[in-house]
Amino acid sequence: AGQLGLGAGAVQRGVEALTFLLTESAKLMISETDFQDSIHVLGFSDELNSLLLQLYLDNRKEIRSILGELAPKLPSYHSLEWRLDVQLASRSLRQQIKPAVTMKLHLNRNEDQTAQVLQTDPSTLLHLIQQLEQALGEMKTNHCRRIVRNMK
Repeated sequence: AGQLGLGAGAVQRGVEALTFLLTESAKLMISETDFQDSIHVLGFSDELNSLLLQLYLDNRKEIRSILGELAPKLPSYHSLEWRLDVQLASRSLRQQIKPAVTMKLHLNRNEDQTAQVLQTDPSTLLHLIQQLEQALGEMKTNHCRRIVRNMK
């Protein structure tokens, strides 16, 4: 900051802006021409624009790998075990039908396996299935596809 004759806050904001520009560009994997168009509107000189472009092209893959390492590791599906239990009678009620579905969901998280045990009645399970099928149907709409494409 002293060599540039600027305040420390101005230099910090400049570094943060440069970091944001490079990370967002690498995250979206924008092309060389799109990057040039993006920085052209900033009003920098042609020499500085070419330096920024070269910096982006040289470090794009490394930035993406670092961003991939920083992303939260969410658990992934491994397997599912299930069992249907039906209580037909008890001491007080001789004729009753009380079904329950018990599921054991095995998940992988960073090479560690965990298991979650869930229990529900069939009507709630059917409602859950319907909601998941509706969500999958929503993912096929053009609006959701566009959002997912921009997230990558």
